[in-house]
Amino acid sequence: MNILVTGGAGFIGSNFIFYMLDQHPEYRIVCLDALTYAGNLETLEPVMENDNFRFVKGDIRDREFVFDLFEEENFDMVVNFAAESHVDRSIEDPGVFLETNIMGTQVLMDACREYGIERFHQVSTDEVYGDLPLDKPELMFTEDTSITTSSPYSASKASADLLVEAYNRTFGLPVTISRCSNNYGPYQFPEKLIPLMISKALAEEKLPVYGKGENVRDWLYVEDHCRAIDLILHEGQDGEVYNIGGHNERSNLEVVKTILDELDKPESLITFVEDRAGHDLRYAIDPTKISNELGWEPTILFDEGIKKTIKWYLDNKEWYGNIEDNKL
Repeated sequence: MNILVTGGAGFIGSNFIFYMLDQHPEYRIVCLDALTYAGNLETLEPVMENDNFRFVKGDIRDREFVFDLFEEENFDMVVNFAAESHVDRSIEDPGVFLETNIMGTQVLMDACREYGIERFHQVSTDEVYGDLPLDKPELMFTEDTSITTSSPYSASKASADLLVEAYNRTFGLPVTISRCSNNYGPYQFPEKLIPLMISKALAEEKLPVYGKGENVRDWLYVEDHCRAIDLILHEGQDGEVYNIGGHNERSNLEVVKTILDELDKPESLITFVEDRAGHDLRYAIDPTKISNELGWEPTILFDEGIKKTIKWYLDNKEWYGNIEDNKL
């Protein structure tokens, strides 16, 4: 099995590569990444010498480059992690999100059609569903929830999802889509909530929290996410969408306080800042479909996962220190 993983030098993509090479040592993995600010070649050092791994620098928007790579490699499957993904940056500059997340996805699927692949898998997000009210905890996102986006980022991901479904119906391209809740774990870029709060707490700097910190997210440990995608690739049904959630809802303020407690830092470091424009209130994934059809369940609860994550950052200060010095 020869699998193309786009965006594999980023957070979830790199963890997926590690997982697949460990679980399927006979597979060959090719990582295509443009190495924009969130891509970090240093992250892939543990596998760079693996005979079944190849790294290629390139942009999924570059049609000629992508088609040449498909011609050379004869891929069996494509897993598309490549995306601009930070909401704040999408508010500042929506254009690049549309180009990469929509047009880049189109280029990949055109190459898949041209060269014939067994499966194109689109890694999406629960943010395409919009948000849920804080006062109705019984409500959750299912695969049938309407698409209602709040930011240029989520709109670009929703557009890509619709395009993937259209290619499936119009051209018969074999596809699956997964929509996950907020991931956390090793190698996450320090602009995201959990690694940002860890690094600032360690430096005893102020921890900025939007609004009152009431916004709720469902947290999914990245290894659980990788395991779910592996299952979808091998057992998921063509044309289907699968929600992947962690059953770990926490408010942003709860997350920050947990980090401070684990690091034995005072809550006085918390500072509340002006809320993000269009800030979604609550995300909550119902993963019943993937549980019933594929037997997937999250195995790492938040209290365990946050400890593992904090320990990883404590043990790898050089990794995120290099990113902060060079890219933030």
